[in-house]
Amino acid sequence: MNKRDQMTGMADSGLEVIELGYYWNIVRRQIKKIIALSVVVTLISVLVVLAATPVYRSTVTMLIESEEAKILSIEEVYGLSSQSSEYLLTQFEILKSRDLARRVVERLGLVSEPEFNPYHPANKKSFSLRSLVFGESEPPTEAKIMDRTIDTFWHSVTISPVAKTQLVKISVDSKSPKLATKAANAFAFAYIESQMEAKIDVTQQASGLLSDRIGGIKARLEESEKKLQKYREEHNLVDLQGVSTLVSKEIEQITQNLVAARTKRIELEGAYKQVSSLQDKSYENLSSLPAIVNNPLVVRLRESETAAELKVSELSKRYGPLHPKMIAAQSDLDAVRESMHMQMTRIASSLENDYRVAQSKEKSLSQALEDAKQRASVLNRTEFQLNEYEREVESNRSLYETFFNRVRETAATGDMQAANARIIDPAVEPEVPVKPRKKLVVILAMVISGMFGVFLAFVFDALDATIKNAADVDRKIGSSLLSILPLVKRNKEDVPDGPDQRDSLVRAFAENTDGSFSEAFRTLRTSLTLAGLEHPANVLLVTSSVPGEGKTTTSTNLAEAFGQMEKTLLIDADMRRPTVAKKLALTGNGLGLSSAVAYPETLDECIHHVEELGIDVMSSGPVPPNPLELLASKNFRHLLDTLKERYQRIIIDSAPMHAVSDALYLSTLTDGVVYVVKADSTKDKLVKSGVDRLSDSNARLLGIALNQVDVEKEARYGDHYSSYGSTYNYITND
Repeated sequence: MNKRDQMTGMADSGLEVIELGYYWNIVRRQIKKIIALSVVVTLISVLVVLAATPVYRSTVTMLIESEEAKILSIEEVYGLSSQSSEYLLTQFEILKSRDLARRVVERLGLVSEPEFNPYHPANKKSFSLRSLVFGESEPPTEAKIMDRTIDTFWHSVTISPVAKTQLVKISVDSKSPKLATKAANAFAFAYIESQMEAKIDVTQQASGLLSDRIGGIKARLEESEKKLQKYREEHNLVDLQGVSTLVSKEIEQITQNLVAARTKRIELEGAYKQVSSLQDKSYENLSSLPAIVNNPLVVRLRESETAAELKVSELSKRYGPLHPKMIAAQSDLDAVRESMHMQMTRIASSLENDYRVAQSKEKSLSQALEDAKQRASVLNRTEFQLNEYEREVESNRSLYETFFNRVRETAATGDMQAANARIIDPAVEPEVPVKPRKKLVVILAMVISGMFGVFLAFVFDALDATIKNAADVDRKIGSSLLSILPLVKRNKEDVPDGPDQRDSLVRAFAENTDGSFSEAFRTLRTSLTLAGLEHPANVLLVTSSVPGEGKTTTSTNLAEAFGQMEKTLLIDADMRRPTVAKKLALTGNGLGLSSAVAYPETLDECIHHVEELGIDVMSSGPVPPNPLELLASKNFRHLLDTLKERYQRIIIDSAPMHAVSDALYLSTLTDGVVYVVKADSTKDKLVKSGVDRLSDSNARLLGIALNQVDVEKEARYGDHYSSYGSTYNYITND
């Protein structure tokens, strides 16, 4: 952070401190009034508390528990769940209902209690006053009396759920501790009673609904049973399950036989086709067909043929073809072959017949399978419809049994319902009243009245449009403060009452009769001297907003202050109401400013030297008919230039800003303007308007001189200029 930022931060902090100090001073100014208001209000609150009738509060604690499984759950009938938070919230709202209040009012006879019945004869005075104000009214009806009593009692009841629990506290306020206790317990019992009645009503309603519905359910059951029985009779169904099983097994067996028959037919068909294709059924051709060769009989014959061939082969090695053994062996071989040829021819002839038989068997089995499937399909449809009827009967029977049991249970347990609430901690008679809380009321009255007093202090300060202190000069006017001129309190003998008697106040600085007063003007002198370092301010104009702000006293003492250091001239330019000569008790030829302007050769005669003050004074002289035209003349400007050559400092006492335009014009001819403001008197709008007019005329406003400030009073408020009364031993003269 650079130096410039640091300075800016310090300035901002200073502004905050000043604002806080300003508001604190407002409070300090009105502190006595604030304390007085607080004391009065507190005393009144004490009297009210002492006169107030004590109110007692009795509290009963009740548990609203969730319902557990019972013989009969009505909540299940209606689809409710007592475990939900909505259930507890509902019960809390029921506790707040006027119906419960009505039950308690009727049970305890609270209509006879003046506390709750506003129409009770004991409350006749209040109603008489009302009748005087609003006129006579018709006597209230019993219903209206009951309604008002219920309302009054209802507003005395407080329902307070305990957080995160199922507990609820019921409190009743009453002027009688015994009545409060009875009412609290009665309220809890009324809730439990209402819950019991509600459950009984719900049970009865449920029983009625179930009874109404069970008749229709029974009729549907009987109708479905009749349809089932009729269907069984029409289809002659004794054991449909057994029949279905037999049909299924039959289909399975036929399918197996059909597969075997089809296989056999395919085999025979192939062999039949091979035999049919032979033109010559010789031994060699037939022996080449697998269907014939593989015949068991042919296989045995081939074995015999093979043995005969082996025998012929062995004998041929030892004997010739004509040997008897060879002839015999060859003859056996031929015989075997002849027999095998005959057998093969017979087998070939029987293949066609076997094929036709296999073909017929396959067809027969296929038809049998189709018939079995047809029967199975019929059975399936019959079984499906039968199952539909049986399920309908079973569903109706189950529903009927459920409702029948529910009706029986409702009838048997309707009087066994229990409330979901019970009293945990019954109300006891209180010993200490809950209202009024005396200490709290008094403390609150004290605090609130004090805060209200502070608020009024700020309101009055905001409504006060006067300039009171240095802070107001900066905050309301926005101009620099040159000096604070203290209020000098004088006795009657100090105030001049004759034309030849001097005003001691205009000589206060020169005679140093008041240290604080003299020091204030030294401060003013110093401020003006510093203001003229860069731009000289030798000719100073002293003005104010309105008459009576002390501008003449200020200009005179300011001239005396400068007169101690340099040659100074005081000019009374207020030709409307000239007072300088009067206040200083000047005597002489009566010549002054008007004379010097009109007759420049009389200048020396127009200047009066006041030896004891150390200054020269030019009074206003004879009052001209047109003062502004005189001041706006060339002669005046020439006179002012001449005087600048003679004097180091010229102080001009002019007319007020808002009275005439003299000061506004003179401000353009001077080096600077000192604006005098009377503290606690001049409105800020007047001062701001005068300052703005000077600014519009391009006049050089040096600052504000705050006049007639009660420094003793301000010292008590802690203002920074309180040193006027302490450091300089300021003592007021009463």
